[in-house]
Amino acid sequence: MSDASPASLTPADLAGLLATFNDVTGKLQTAHDSLRAEVARLTRELHEANEQVERSKRLAALGEMAAGIAHEVRNPLGSIRLYASMLEEDLAADAPKATIAGKINSAARIVENIVGDVLSFARELKLRMEPVAPADLFDRVLSVCEHERAKVPNLHIVRNCSRTDLTCDAALLSQALINIVQNAMQAMATEKSEHRLELSCTRIRAAVSGRARVPVMRLRIRDSGPGVTPEIVARMFNPFFTTRSTGTGLGLAIVHRIIDAHAGRIDVRNNADCISELSEAERAALGSFAARGACFDVLLPLQHTADANQRHMRDASAAVALPTPELPARGANSARDLTNSTPFGRK
Repeated sequence: MSDASPASLTPADLAGLLATFNDVTGKLQTAHDSLRAEVARLTRELHEANEQVERSKRLAALGEMAAGIAHEVRNPLGSIRLYASMLEEDLAADAPKATIAGKINSAARIVENIVGDVLSFARELKLRMEPVAPADLFDRVLSVCEHERAKVPNLHIVRNCSRTDLTCDAALLSQALINIVQNAMQAMATEKSEHRLELSCTRIRAAVSGRARVPVMRLRIRDSGPGVTPEIVARMFNPFFTTRSTGTGLGLAIVHRIIDAHAGRIDVRNNADCISELSEAERAALGSFAARGACFDVLLPLQHTADANQRHMRDASAAVALPTPELPARGANSARDLTNSTPFGRK
């Protein structure tokens, strides 16, 4: 048989070659578009992660400054409380004056709690890492939040956790989750309707702490409250920002520092913005809850080494030495009362 030549190709052969060429070209274009989209997504995620690191550095500097101011206020404040207590005891026989001294003491206690919150926000976080099941974390959180849950009578809580253990500081991470869940319950309590709170944990891949996509545990808290505006999302983790008439506005700032110390990140969106991520079955199961409320995602790396933690702490945490307040002495009981510590996650 003689070798085939271009002149011997039939129209059908040419048509076949062109079809093959077009098919290969189409596949190459599809692969090219897919790679461009992947590069754009990774670039966006790295940009967001770098912004988180820069924010952590700014918060660290602010925390160090706030700690210095708070310490200078704490000593004279302790003296005011001690002397007010002494006056209250000495004026026990004069009820009107004793009441005034009591009001001074109560007001000083409020300011002392604020100072305690500032110091809690500013202090260096030293993690005690240990493996813990996310389901156990959620058990602790819901147990502490029972008093807030009672304010939302028509609340249905759904939990869905994977079996993968998470290496973290269980006490600090529980405190962060408690703060988020309490805020969610308080938001839902403003609307007298049926509510749903979802606590879930899923293993995914995401960019955290300036690193490309790595295995992370996503702890998700979805509520059915009024949701959050973009303006609030942009500021909600800033120290002293609050939309309430009470509180110092440090609760979520402390949450952000705890997540930072774990080399993770926290994302906040409205559930209406997450609908595209749900399957048809999930949308059907959620019903009207699919588009109601807000969603908090806490992303924590599963491969959390000691070296990575130390490097992150140097970048993101304020190393602040907090001396013990110096108080005038008048009996052990008075001094002990004035040095009671403020809960770490207090708002």
